[in-house]
Amino acid sequence: QVQLVESGGGLVQAGGSLRLSCAASGRLFSSNVMGWYRQAPGKQRELVAGIGSGGSSNYVDSVKGRFTISRDNAKNTVYLQMNSLKPEDTAVYYCTIMGGPNFGSWGQGTQVTVSS
Repeated sequence: QVQLVESGGGLVQAGGSLRLSCAASGRLFSSNVMGWYRQAPGKQRELVAGIGSGGSSNYVDSVKGRFTISRDNAKNTVYLQMNSLKPEDTAVYYCTIMGGPNFGSWGQGTQVTVSS
């Protein structure tokens, strides 16, 4: 089972930026489709962004133009750069493997809080 460890969350004012990181253990990272989900209090978990093994990416409409997902296969790490943060971005952010040989692993989550 691949372990995923998120970091980089915190408290930031509206309009600020954060960069989340997700480090994966094991091999075959480059073959996995990686994603970031988030879950706000009282809401369902939603997919924020995904990135394929070839680097193609997609985003939920609410973060397009503000968030960027990227990966460094040499470091077994996926990132989520979040700019122009809004209070509605407040949530626990989770890293997951959405496809590939290690499908199904989830990280423990990292809290992002955006104050107005």
